[in-house]
Amino acid sequence: MASFQTWAKALRLPFLTATVVPVILGTAIAWYEVGAFDWLLFVLALAGVTCIHLATNTANDYYDHLSGNDAANKRPTKFSGGSRVIQNKLLRPEQMRNASLFFLFVGVAIGALLYCMTKNTLILWIGGIGAFIGFFYTAPPFKLGYRGIGELLTGIGFGPLVVVGAYVVQTGMFSLTPLAASIPVGLLIALVLLINEIPDEEADRKANKHTLVVILGKREAISLYHFFMIAAYLFIMTGILMEHIPAYGVLALLSLPIAVKAYNASTEYIHDKRQDIRKLLPANGMTIALHLAVGLLLSAGYVLASFF
Repeated sequence: MASFQTWAKALRLPFLTATVVPVILGTAIAWYEVGAFDWLLFVLALAGVTCIHLATNTANDYYDHLSGNDAANKRPTKFSGGSRVIQNKLLRPEQMRNASLFFLFVGVAIGALLYCMTKNTLILWIGGIGAFIGFFYTAPPFKLGYRGIGELLTGIGFGPLVVVGAYVVQTGMFSLTPLAASIPVGLLIALVLLINEIPDEEADRKANKHTLVVILGKREAISLYHFFMIAAYLFIMTGILMEHIPAYGVLALLSLPIAVKAYNASTEYIHDKRQDIRKLLPANGMTIALHLAVGLLLSAGYVLASFF
């Protein structure tokens, strides 16, 4: 019987902030726009999306093992290279496969329950698309993450799809407000993936996994990382000016010191002649922290606006 620590590592629990943030943001926007908030619907939405995320994590480990991608990775870090539980023989490949199918089933079942409670077909569409992207990110026959669109799909899946989905669960309708607010969060989670792919570049190339880092090269990937980091803040300011984001959304600018640290660390790494991966790790951690900070501060902005 595998220990809790082993399963926590296999499930990559610290990365679940990618799920929690957009669900909270979508729910906060629903409260701001129409005063809707139902605890049970919130908990079910969070549980459902979390299960799909866990199914994605375990499926990624299983199918990256089958493709030889993770085995080819000789320089894994705590942010990249998979959980390594299969490579370190802590869990068998079939255990990871079974875990993925279990969480996928539970996530889909929760989605069906939400539909029964709300009778809103948008929930089925949003949940179905999310489950498809997550499972087939590495699973054949689609292997979406191997085709140069993984970063885009990750940004959509953990940005607009989840934020709008959480909003729809609470309100029963679609709105441009959560869609606009989801763009910075989607960009930042895509940047988490992009910066984490840099240590994996050599292994991904060997496994024919066409990430943006493999396609563009490390230097251009870092330039793209910098561009979209700045773009995330421009979207926030534009959203405030166009009144899709309340003025309290300016709180998100409190995250700028984290962004500066991530920007500087990634710049130092790419200008290092040896490109010592240890110099990149602060940028990996800071990008995760930046996504969390921006998402929660934006959510706080909507909550404050609903009171004042």
